[in-house]
Amino acid sequence: MTEPIRPGPISRRRFLAACPTGVCAACAMLCPANAAAAPVAEQPKLPSSRAKLRLVFSHPGPERQGWPYQGYNYEQRKADYLARLREACGNIDFSPVWVKTADEAEQVLKADREVDGYVAYLLGIPSDVRPIAFSGRPTLLIDDLYGGTGLFLGLYGEARRKEARVAGVSSSNFDDVVQAVQAFDALKKLSASTMLDVTGRDVADKCKIHKDTLGLKLDMLTPEDLNAAYKQANRDEAAKYAEAWIAGAEKIVEPSVQEIHRSAAMYVGMRDLMVRRASQAIAVDCLQMFYGGKMVAYPCLGFFQLNNDGYVGACEADLQSASTMLLMTYLTGRPGYISDPVIDTSKNQIIYAHCVAPNRVFGPRGSVNRYEIRSHSEDRKGAAVRSLLPTGEVTTLKLVPEQKLVVLHRAKAVNNIDEDRACRTKLAAEVKDARRLMADWKYGWHRVTVYGDHRVRVETAAGLLGFKLVEEG
Repeated sequence: MTEPIRPGPISRRRFLAACPTGVCAACAMLCPANAAAAPVAEQPKLPSSRAKLRLVFSHPGPERQGWPYQGYNYEQRKADYLARLREACGNIDFSPVWVKTADEAEQVLKADREVDGYVAYLLGIPSDVRPIAFSGRPTLLIDDLYGGTGLFLGLYGEARRKEARVAGVSSSNFDDVVQAVQAFDALKKLSASTMLDVTGRDVADKCKIHKDTLGLKLDMLTPEDLNAAYKQANRDEAAKYAEAWIAGAEKIVEPSVQEIHRSAAMYVGMRDLMVRRASQAIAVDCLQMFYGGKMVAYPCLGFFQLNNDGYVGACEADLQSASTMLLMTYLTGRPGYISDPVIDTSKNQIIYAHCVAPNRVFGPRGSVNRYEIRSHSEDRKGAAVRSLLPTGEVTTLKLVPEQKLVVLHRAKAVNNIDEDRACRTKLAAEVKDARRLMADWKYGWHRVTVYGDHRVRVETAAGLLGFKLVEEG
């Protein structure tokens, strides 16, 4: 019988010696010390559907006086932009059309049935795309500077005030256009995705709201469904994940080898459910289920693996945070870190605290950071992760579909807090005004943190969804 690991910090070498199979030592040689490498297995499939966009070029005939000037070569300008968009956004299909008047814009709307949205390139004035902007369909307005500016400035602000599904770009940097256009791809993937929600609670109303506002399908599962998947999980495969996690950890403090293997079986069970049900995300009512004796292992290490691999595993069946994580994965290619934030006004900091976090915060192919395997904090049981996250700019946000808004703040990660109280991962970040952030706080406790400054991406996606962006702090 394998000797359990005693409480207290332990080196990876000593822990590997206690593994139930001889594979751990080999895994330690093959796996980078700071990475959780996964064995090859069937993985959930990400959406492959392509966004189809109507590219509307708005301008008068070249004989008309106006901006940019009479006799302007619009045809060359359109050809250039179309070529550049197709090269930069090869994952999106563009169908170009020229519109001069509101009547022509109406005709375009009537003829379109299957497009996912509109990219309206405002090349010159006088011209008119108001019917498209106020159609209720996702529309990106782009000002070709010194060309369509008069139309853009008169239209964009009005459309946002009236909560039309509109985003805008007014920039001389073409990369800003590309970034905004790619938001359509993220939203297309979101609307083609399915999230598993494992809970004993009735959340039918939330399912409808997420489908109506985000296009996201929720597939409801019971605790019994998850436990059945856990029992059916291939234990040999689970052992390989457990050994990879152990090999990658800087240290293991409380959990035994057996506990980590149970966590690995829970991961394989969750992943198999995702594969069978063609989903890209799973949210589990973990605290209620574990406290109530309805699950045998915490999903924390499984969420760690899923989020590292480009999928979403979300705590406490928090659908708002889980949908935020999925959207940000599609928008940025980076995982979200869900947390219960703590504010420290003496240091002008916010501390993002939770018992799970990825260690590939720059995406599945990005760099790795160190991590420890700990018990779950609140009940001192199970296996969880303390991820020692890097410093740098972060964006923290949450979708609130019930109110059609997204709440957001930005910060600079500066330190990992080593404190035994509360959740294991504690990322400290400096904010603009901690007292203001504290006073502004609402929309629940949880937030989702993603590395990088993604305010513009979020604002664009929010506009296309018809959501209001609320900046806190």
